[in-house]
Amino acid sequence: MDRMLVVVFDNESKAYEGKKALQQLDNEGSISVYAYAVLAKHADGTASIKQGDDVGPVGTLLGTSVGSLVGLLGGPVGAAIGATIGATNGSIFDLHNARIADDFIDDVTKALTPNKVAVVAQVDEEWTTPVDTRMEAIGGNVFRRALSEAREKVDDEDIAAMKADVAQLKTEHAKAQADRKAKLQDKINQLDSKIQARLQRAKESREAAQHQAQEKVKILKAKAEALKAKAS
Repeated sequence: MDRMLVVVFDNESKAYEGKKALQQLDNEGSISVYAYAVLAKHADGTASIKQGDDVGPVGTLLGTSVGSLVGLLGGPVGAAIGATIGATNGSIFDLHNARIADDFIDDVTKALTPNKVAVVAQVDEEWTTPVDTRMEAIGGNVFRRALSEAREKVDDEDIAAMKADVAQLKTEHAKAQADRKAKLQDKINQLDSKIQARLQRAKESREAAQHQAQEKVKILKAKAEALKAKAS
């Protein structure tokens, strides 16, 4: 199952242990890690992305829900990531594109208090025990949520409802007296603008999902090539 994973630690050292544990689980085949970041919350409430002993996570954030979540949790650092994603993919990832519910963000935000550090990752896991066992042994507080398509369904329902309202207003407009027509037309125009905005957001969401799927395929291919090279 495709999930967003956030593990909160008391310090940076423990967070790097957690990141290493995730990579080991990935190497063992227990989970698949598509993208990750280590995010530190400072005493003044600001946040920064920390890099490990590898190339660093920022490049792999592009086109993933991790980039969106880091942006939401990380404050100003998230704006920089959003700008990079926008330049690369034509749209800025937000909570809507991240496919994460508000309550999950709230839970993580409450746990990620100043001076704590989190490992944020998008993973595919069949069961939770491997990750939980490793993280709890290190002292990590695990939060996870399956990535959902529910927001797209909500958008579709909202658009359908607004279109129904427009149709009703147009019916009233056709029968209205002259002094009411202008007010009704104004309401129709406002709803039309909202519908177009929702349609654009739905289009961006589809494009974001396609981009994420392509990035995941690239990651899986790269892993397969690495295993093939190691075996030969």
